[in-house]
Parts: sequence; structure tokens; C-alpha cells
Amino acid sequence: MNFTIGSLLAFSFAASLLAVIALIWAISTHQFRITESDARTVFEDDDEAGKLDDPTSPHSERLATQDPRLTRDWHRLLIVMFVTATAWLVFGSVFGVIASLKLHLPDWLTGSAPLTFGRMRTLHLNSVIYGFLSLGGIGTAMWLVPTLFKTPLRKPRLGLVGAAIWNLGLLAGVTAIARGWTDGLEWLEIPWQFDILLALGGACFAVPLLFTAAARRVNHIYVTGWYYMAGLVWFPALFIMANMPVHTGAQQATANWWFAHNVLGLWLTPLGLGAAYYFIPKIIGKPIYSYRLSLLGFWALALFYSQVGMHHLVGGPIPTWVVSLSIVQSVMMVVPVIAVAINQHTLSLGNLWAWRESLPLRFVALGAIMYTLASLQGSLEAVRAFSTVAHFTHYTVGHAHLGAYAFVALVLFGGIYYMLPRITGRAWPMPWAISLHFWLVVVGFAIYFFALTIGGWLQGLAMVDASREWLESMELTVPYLAGRSLGGTLMTLGHFVFAANLAVLFLGPRRHFEETPQAEETQSPRPAQESEA
Repeated sequence: MNFTIGSLLAFSFAASLLAVIALIWAISTHQFRITESDARTVFEDDDEAGKLDDPTSPHSERLATQDPRLTRDWHRLLIVMFVTATAWLVFGSVFGVIASLKLHLPDWLTGSAPLTFGRMRTLHLNSVIYGFLSLGGIGTAMWLVPTLFKTPLRKPRLGLVGAAIWNLGLLAGVTAIARGWTDGLEWLEIPWQFDILLALGGACFAVPLLFTAAARRVNHIYVTGWYYMAGLVWFPALFIMANMPVHTGAQQATANWWFAHNVLGLWLTPLGLGAAYYFIPKIIGKPIYSYRLSLLGFWALALFYSQVGMHHLVGGPIPTWVVSLSIVQSVMMVVPVIAVAINQHTLSLGNLWAWRESLPLRFVALGAIMYTLASLQGSLEAVRAFSTVAHFTHYTVGHAHLGAYAFVALVLFGGIYYMLPRITGRAWPMPWAISLHFWLVVVGFAIYFFALTIGGWLQGLAMVDASREWLESMELTVPYLAGRSLGGTLMTLGHFVFAANLAVLFLGPRRHFEETPQAEETQSPRPAQESEA
């Protein structure tokens, strides 16, 4: 036990030193000498503020054109990132549906080891986390960071090498898992031999972004840049630390939950929040409510999140103080969540006209709201009395998908719908498919989430009731598991629609912006009083 706790504390100390160095650097370069006008960094010029900016909307007040800053290699890198991310999404979603069906149809597909539940679920998880969410999030950063720093992406060829190595490592990893070769830890199932490829690929992604940040043509770093730069530091440290083959037994469980929870909070969350802080004000044409509060939210996340994962081990064979520390930090997460809620939700919900006009905004703004709900639910779930019932049930699965899917994936969907027309110079070939995609994933996720939340809570109540048979706690979940499969199937159909729209964008007839209704004479979609203001 001493090594795990000692190593985690040593890592936290080293990370704190790095944070202090970053803080000193930020103060010395006047990064904290901010004004509310810094929130307008997302706009390229003063004329852009106050205008709806959405290449998918016929009422967009900004002309949709291809980004003139894109170099050939930078353009190629972005296409590779988003195409491969989408392929992993479809691939992983199919395995997710199969795994879900097998929970209430246990005799289905039992003749082959690769088709067993354990391998199907693991293939789903790794494909979506390291495939779609990571590649899609890094691809978004590859466009947003240079955009905010007003300079082209540096060393894009190295990024292309990284994309090749990352995809090769992930393909080798999921192939190994399908064949039964795994490290046996949740979120760390890929054999360490292939983890090395992911680490190399990640390094090749980080270098271009760091060189771009160093060559920025603006002094102030917008809050999106803080989230992305921090994620680039946090994730490699987490990944290398968790993969060190020195943890066993209860120590291993501690390190495993520390890693798994931090992948969500210190990797996927920075990718999602960083994107949301750009796209919401950019599309609506208005800055966020309080820029100072946005930076407070970022630093609060950095301070409070790193130890929250151990609240999943309430009642486990580890020191009580470790779990108590985790519970306290989980509850403290309310601080950055409220900061995000005040900034992002007041802006999006105060401009409902933009929800009607912009399909990408619907994805991003709804995803940001789901971040608030997932985080508040997570703080509640960390409390001992609540965790005693909810943990080890399907309730936790629903919560995990609220954070990883309803938050991060929805933000990425909206971001990709916004970015690709500007990257390719082509309008989306099937605008109706964007709306269909939105409603399929929203309705599907609602069914999925409520089925697992209700079924999981009932399951937990049955498990802690000593007068009831354990088997009863399993049998009562069957109808809710069927609801999970229905919701998951609708979400997967939405992913196929998304992939088909993407395929036609690249392979179908070129649809120029001039052919869209956007070029026609249109009226401002906003209320008259608001437009005049």
C-alpha cells in the first residue's frame, strides 16, 4: 500500500511543482492582467462580434469560406484526424450495441471467444475513448489552437506521423484485445507493448501544438488554450504513471480508479470544455458572461480534480483517509462546475434564437449543459451514503456515459459540423442529416440514461437489502437493460448518419457555399430589439 499511495502523492507533488512553475510564468507574462475584453479573443475582428457565425445555417451573418490560413499538410492532418475518429466511433458503437444486447440476451453469439461480453465491451470502450474522443478532441485542438493564437499550425507533418502511429497502436491494441491479450485493467486493457505506440503518437501530437503556442501572435492565452495546454501535460503523465507495472492487489485498484477517473476529468473534460468555450460565443456572436470566472473555473479544475477517482472505492480495502480525501475533492468540484455553468449556459440559454438557427450550437450547448449535470451528479455520487447504493450497479454506467458521451461527444459533433466546411471549403451535402443525427443521439441517450439510472438504483437497493436474494437484484434490471439496448441502437444509428454525411462530403459531388441558401438575401434570425442592440 505504501508504494501506491506514496507514488501517487509523489506524482501529485511533482505536478504541483509544475503547476507552480506555470503559475509563475503566467504571472510574469501578465496572463492574469485580464479584462473582460479578452473574452472577445474568439472573434477575428470587431465586425464579427454580434453576428451569427455558422456555416450550416442559411441565416449565418458571416460568409462561409475555406480557412485561408490552412497549409496543405495542416489541411491533410485535420482530415485524417476527423475521418479516422469517425471510423473508430462507428466501429466502437457496433461493439457497444452487441455488448448491451448480450446483457439481456446471454445466449446470443456464444460460439466464439472474441464475441463474448467481456471482449465486446472492452473493444467498445477503447475504440471510443482512444479512437473517437481522443482523435476528435486532438483534431479540434489542431484547428482551434492556431486559430486562437493567430498563427498557422507548426510542424503539421509531425502531427501526421503521430496520427499514423496512434491509429496503428490503437488498431494493434484492439486486435490484441479481440484475441484475448489484455493487461486486464479497465481503461488500460491495451497491452503495454502497444501503449508505447500511443505514447509516441501522443508526443507527435503535442510537439506541433506546443511549437504553435510558442509562436503565437497574441500575448493573452484565451481560456480554451489553457484547457488544451493543460490536457497535453496531464494526459501523458496519467498514462505513463498508470501503465507502470508496479501496482498489485488493492494498490492496483487504487491506481486504476485514479487513472480512469482522471482520463475523464483531466483529459476528456479539457478537450470538451476548451472547445465549448470557443464554439458557443463564436457561433452566437457574443462573448461569455464573465471571462475572469472562466479562468477561475480552469484553475479550480486543476486544483480539485486529481484525486476524485478513489471515491469509487468506498468500502474497499484501502485506507479510509484516501477515500475521504477523494470525497472532499469530489464535492469541491462544484466550484469549477458553477463557473462553467454561469459562463456557458447563461450565454446559450439567453439566446434561444441561436438554438433554432444553428445545429452545431445545439450539439455544443447541450453538451455543455450535460457537463454541468454529470459533474453535479458525480459530486453527489461520491457521498458515502449515496455511493453505497449506486456503486457496482448500472447507475454508474449511466453516469459515465453522461460525462463521456452526452458532454464530450456532443461537443465534438457540433465542433466537427462547424469546422469541416471551413477546412474543406465545402458545404455539408445533407443538411437534413445533421438534424436527424441530433435527434437520434439525443432521444437515444435519454432512453439509455434514464433506463440505467432507474434500473441501477433499484438494483442497488436490492443489493443492500439482506432479506432479498442476490439474483433478484439482477433479474429486476432486465427490462431496463432492454431500454439500454434500444437507446444505444438509436445512438449508433445517429453515428452511421454522421459518418454517411461525412463520406458524402468527401466522396460525393462538391457542394459549394454559393449553392447554399446562405448566399441568398436573408433577414437576421435574432429578435429585432436584440439585433438593434
